[in-house]
Amino acid sequence: MSNKIDVAILGATGSVGQKFIELLSNHPWFNIAEVAASDRSAGKKYSEATNWIMQSPLNKNIAELIVKNSEPNLKSKIVFSALDASVAGEIEENFAKNGYVVISNARNHRFDEDVPLLVPEVNYQHIDLIHQQKFGDGFIITNPNCSTIGLVMALKPLHDNFEIEAVNVVTMQAVSGGGYPGVPSMDIIDNVIPFISGEEDKMEKEPKKIFGNLINNKIEFANFKISASCNRVPVIDGHTEIVQVKLKSKPAKDEIINVWKNFSSEPQKLNLPFAPSKPTTYFDVEKYPQPKLHRNIDKGMAVAIGRLRDCSILDYKFVILSHNTIRGAAGGAILIAELLKSKGYLDKYL
Repeated sequence: MSNKIDVAILGATGSVGQKFIELLSNHPWFNIAEVAASDRSAGKKYSEATNWIMQSPLNKNIAELIVKNSEPNLKSKIVFSALDASVAGEIEENFAKNGYVVISNARNHRFDEDVPLLVPEVNYQHIDLIHQQKFGDGFIITNPNCSTIGLVMALKPLHDNFEIEAVNVVTMQAVSGGGYPGVPSMDIIDNVIPFISGEEDKMEKEPKKIFGNLINNKIEFANFKISASCNRVPVIDGHTEIVQVKLKSKPAKDEIINVWKNFSSEPQKLNLPFAPSKPTTYFDVEKYPQPKLHRNIDKGMAVAIGRLRDCSILDYKFVILSHNTIRGAAGGAILIAELLKSKGYLDKYL
């Protein structure tokens, strides 16, 4: 492990924390050196403090780690935050002020003016916002909401080539997006719940920051319109979204499919370990994409797209699918860390 970078996971016992552990257990660059959680878990072996719900077995070395408090006295200077939003804000700030790099999955700092809201394939240039932060040697970077990530990855090639003017999106979101134990079974089995607290607001605001321009050390938000309707459906993993778009210059369908198939960005150029080889994959089969079949394509980090067709209200409509706990949460944060390492932002912490 001597050639790997030691990292810590905050909120390690929860479902997102467990996904971080699962994905990082054999990572070529990072070594899970410390796990931290709430006071009731601190002092216990990780295997005793957590109810392991991942499909893969718990790594034996991680199982033996003693859970620490989520306080900035950890040896690892790179921390992944899977903390609940009810406590994440202050804890993450404390870590940053004490010289830690915080890569957060929580919503608390997403709209701070000086905090990047990052999807590496979409707005990697926004990393430079960290130089405006007032945390001394530390800084915070956040990834967006899980449903936002899939959406902006599908929209990025369209916005770059044809310029988006309006978006309407209707989501069918997996139950794992609500954490564990999540929605009660009697509420979700044989049912669709047409409301997810705070979700529509996130989807309507986050893409505007992500697609914004970094000018004079500030983000000028994109000005296209977004309307979102979010639903919880009885699927374990994988968020499906029905998207309608209006474009400034309406291209032919083949042009749109071509930019999706050829989309590549900085993570692909750098050949980062968690980067999908093809960030957006288009399927010609009219019944695709489907969560059961396509949520895990390219390590669960790619976005599957299908059913591009004319829209009688806007210009076009299509279906997208992304893995909400991998691409939309832990995997997306790990890709941010890989990007930071490749660009040299972690050098002084090693």
